[in-house]
Amino acid sequence: MSTVKEKLLKIKPIRYYAKGRNYFNDPFYINGKAKNDKEIRKTPSRTEIINYLISQLNRKISYLEIGVRNPAHNFDKINSSHKFSVDPGIEYKKNPVDFKLTSDDFFYKLQKNEILSSNIKFDIIFIDGLHLADQVDTDIINSMNFIKDDGFIILHDCNPPTEWHARTEYEYVNTPAGANWNGTTWKAFLKWRGTPSIQSCCIDSDWGVGILSKKQMIGKNLEKKNLFYEFKELEDNRTEYLNLISFEEFKNLIT
Repeated sequence: MSTVKEKLLKIKPIRYYAKGRNYFNDPFYINGKAKNDKEIRKTPSRTEIINYLISQLNRKISYLEIGVRNPAHNFDKINSSHKFSVDPGIEYKKNPVDFKLTSDDFFYKLQKNEILSSNIKFDIIFIDGLHLADQVDTDIINSMNFIKDDGFIILHDCNPPTEWHARTEYEYVNTPAGANWNGTTWKAFLKWRGTPSIQSCCIDSDWGVGILSKKQMIGKNLEKKNLFYEFKELEDNRTEYLNLISFEEFKNLIT
């Protein structure tokens, strides 16, 4: 019998069917796909959260977005007449942004007073660029120099539902996550959660909308327990580590 099975599996269509059946029936795949689909359905969107914060600040807002891709997806919907966009145009070739630069080049030129003004302070900075921890951390460090004391730094993709979503390579898409990619943004956010001078929380919506503030009382810092967090530890301690809260809970904090 095993010989017949082995011969059958040498036939390409049969082999593909058998492997595909095993793949789609794998419990890790089923669980991961369910988590992916659940995350897609969560509301509100990052756009709604940003616009809510803008309405709460109740003044003329200076808004900066790092990592725009197609502006129609978020930037164009932001309710601020005084806003700036930064993107090198790698993922969206049209790239109709204000500054066609990497975030590193943008902040370097900003500090050198070559663009805008080195004295500028933003009310809200939204970071949604390269989803790798070291780059996200660099973007946060640079943003801290240009955010108002009562302003907000907002991060997308802080709450990856599975390890597939938290992969380092976007191109690896044959997983339950498909083309959805949060990268290792969560590690940079977790680092700043452990900074005593920073208040932080993560809204449980739209792949995790992380919020950092120098002054707003949105969540005490996380006492560092590990310098080398791995995904399993995040999975086991997600609510505590991210200070994961609902949008309604966040609105109560801000109000």
